[in-house]
Amino acid sequence: MRFSIHTLGTRGDMQPYLALARELRRRGHDAMLVAPAQFAAMAAEEAVEFAALPGAFLDLLESREVKDVIGKSSAGFGAGFKLLKHYRGMMGALLDAEWQAAQAFRPDAILHHAKALGAPHIADRLDIPRFLASPLPGFTPTSAFPTPVLPFANLGPLNRISHALMIHGGSVMFSSTVGGWRETTLGLPRRGKTGKPAGTLYGYSPHVLAKPADWGADVAVTGYWFLDKEGWEPDADLAAFLAAGDAPVYVGFGSMPGAEPEQLTGMVVEGLRRARKRGVIATAGGALQRIEGGRDMYFIAGAPHDRLFPLMHATLHHGGAGTTGAALRAGKPTAILPFLGDQPFWARRVQQLGVGPVALDKHKMTVDDLAATFRAMDGAEMRQRAYALGAAIAGENGAGAAADFIAARLQPG
Repeated sequence: MRFSIHTLGTRGDMQPYLALARELRRRGHDAMLVAPAQFAAMAAEEAVEFAALPGAFLDLLESREVKDVIGKSSAGFGAGFKLLKHYRGMMGALLDAEWQAAQAFRPDAILHHAKALGAPHIADRLDIPRFLASPLPGFTPTSAFPTPVLPFANLGPLNRISHALMIHGGSVMFSSTVGGWRETTLGLPRRGKTGKPAGTLYGYSPHVLAKPADWGADVAVTGYWFLDKEGWEPDADLAAFLAAGDAPVYVGFGSMPGAEPEQLTGMVVEGLRRARKRGVIATAGGALQRIEGGRDMYFIAGAPHDRLFPLMHATLHHGGAGTTGAALRAGKPTAILPFLGDQPFWARRVQQLGVGPVALDKHKMTVDDLAATFRAMDGAEMRQRAYALGAAIAGENGAGAAADFIAARLQPG
């Protein structure tokens, strides 16, 4: 079969889908990844066919205005929605690029991230099945927990209805643009509803968040879709640093940009030192930057999490779904400093599982708070729980389970 896989967002929104594409190719299928242009090289490394979406969406993260929104807004719902006005202007070009890619590839089925808003309509136009595939919950109503974009652990009887925010939010906010595109480009009714997906896939571990009892057989919680990098080893300088003392704490905030990276980095370094910890600090998206660190701090641009995290004592990160999964699989305690979106949700879940301390607040935290967080991850019970959870996650094959689910749902009858 031919699968077109549509996604939009940062590396954390792309990498799991590349893992799915790799697994589908391993099983003899053709797979094309439709994603922002910045990820063409990563797809090429995996020999996965690639169709580029306009790179402007990711370029926005480097703008001063967006850095200020992410840096100064409260984590979660508010920060994410403040970014929507920037997305609105590029929506038409993204929809057109999705359609052009699908026309050229002629898929038999589509897998898509919820942010790839054109995919459900394209599946209808081509009269082919589609699968909603997401690294986080929130697109299937449940009474078990509220939508991940709200800053509440439990809304009681309102849990189920709260999921409408993520299920219908995009189609409501961009209804005019999507409706016009449906009519003029796809030749579909302007206000028509999309067909029901053939299935919904959630790419996180059921050991981290179990499948709710009120989800049906058309929904699967498969385990994480890891894109492991076999063969990576620390270079000579990093290897020497690791060998020179106790295992360090990893600190990195993925693709998150920062309004004041030097200040945040200084706080992290001082917090590590007050806790008597060494650190490996990843600068990546710009929330952190290289400063004069001394012999107890080592700065990197980034490294494969599946290879680096097992070498660490513990981790502190932003709480993206993929980074959280990689940190938990490493079997080490993990602390989270959320920036936006679903990150506070995963921070609460990590704390509830007893494998990490309470989340830090990027607006209120002090150096002493950071030091206390680093010390908390020394606790024997927390480390034992983290080890056990890591072993359970390591025993899963999320991409394989996803491929099995897709195959079963596509069987006739």
